[in-house]
Amino acid sequence: SDICGFSNMNCSFQVIELNKRASGQAFEVILKPPSFDGVPELNATMPQRRELSMEEIQKKLEAAEERRKCQEAELLKHLAEKREHERDVIQKALEENNNFIKNAKEKLEQKMEANKENREALLVAMLERLQEKV
Repeated sequence: SDICGFSNMNCSFQVIELNKRASGQAFEVILKPPSFDGVPELNATMPQRRELSMEEIQKKLEAAEERRKCQEAELLKHLAEKREHERDVIQKALEENNNFIKNAKEKLEQKMEANKENREALLVAMLERLQEKV
């Protein structure tokens, strides 16, 4: 089996390749506890937080309020655009429905007129045949 190791200042580990299997390879990873030799303390590396003055806190609060107002305005604008789009869609649907009704009514009237003319022509033809027989 092969052994591979890795280490840096904070931690190290060792990888041991186990027997190969039909389904793939198996590895065992052994973690070693971190060593703090020569590593400076966390507090020494982190900068000390200084106290904020009331003026700085007020500025941050005002900036946060301004951001909140901008987000709210964006949301309202988006909702207004969405509402306008919904109105447009409804208006278009109503217009299409009205056009459909108008076209259907015109077609029906044309068919009724054609049927009336056919019926009258049929009656005239029947009357002529009847008069020929008389």
